[in-house]
Formats: sequence, structure tokens, C-alpha cells
Amino acid sequence: MTRTALILVVLLAVILGMGSFTFKYGKGLSYFSTDPEACQNCHIMRPQFDSWQKASHHTAATCVDCHLPHDFIGKYLAKAENGYNHSKAFTLQNFHEPIMITPKNSRILQENCVACHQPMIANIQDQAHADTEGMSCVHCHVSVGHGERAGLGGPLLADEYKEIEND
Repeated sequence: MTRTALILVVLLAVILGMGSFTFKYGKGLSYFSTDPEACQNCHIMRPQFDSWQKASHHTAATCVDCHLPHDFIGKYLAKAENGYNHSKAFTLQNFHEPIMITPKNSRILQENCVACHQPMIANIQDQAHADTEGMSCVHCHVSVGHGERAGLGGPLLADEYKEIEND
């Protein structure tokens, strides 16, 4: 074996070893399931998981039911894209707090609301929202998936921050 080949084999072994360790440490296999526990593997998702357990859809829908496409290929493509984006953001610590849904994932959420509730909304959907471009179900029904917004709020306002500093 030449020296170059040996270096490439060692380098490949190191990359595979680190990748395998990271996948196991990050509970990578759990993300192939539909278990909501997998969604809170990252500590930043704990408030969303806790609030979902108290929300009205807790007994009817899991994270996957609302946040991923329902077709097989679309679901796993979205899981792969979200997994990559989440891994990168959490590794580099460059994510918005509180976490916010992306426009693409918001469209998936809207499609899933409509798909699940189609029998109930069929008669009102075209009439009630015909002229409201961009209107989404969660605009009015914000607490359905994750309960009340307590604990999931945005950054502190300037006045609130000053109060904390003075305490």
C-alpha cells in the first residue's frame, strides 16, 4: 500500500468514525420515527414539546402529522433538509431564539391543516378566505398545536430587560 493510499484510508476511517459517533450521540436513528420524543432531543425544542402535550391536538396529531408532508418521499426529503439545517444551526449556534418556523415549513403546516380538516372547512374555505392572500389557519388558531404562547414568547422587550438588570 502506498503512503498516499494509507493516508486516504486513515482519513476516511477518521471521518467515518467521527460521523458514526456524532450520529449515535445525536440519536440519529430516532429521527426516522414518528415519535414526538425525537423532536425534543435538542434542548431548544423542549418548550414546544411540553406545550404540544397540553394543546388540543395532543391526542390527534404528532409533530410529523403537522410539520412534515404526508407523502413518503416528501416526508423524508423534508426530514433530511430540516435535519441538515437544524444540525448546522445548533452546531454553529446561529439560530433565532425563540425558534421560528420557516416560510417553507409554514406552507407544509398550512397544507396539513387543510388536508386533515377538509371535510369541516370545505363549505367555508372558499367563501371566508377568498380574498385573503397568504392567510393561514394558525393566524386565528395559533394555540391549537402548541397551546397558549406562554413560555414560547419572543425576545425580551427593552423595558423588560431593564427590569431584569435592575433586580
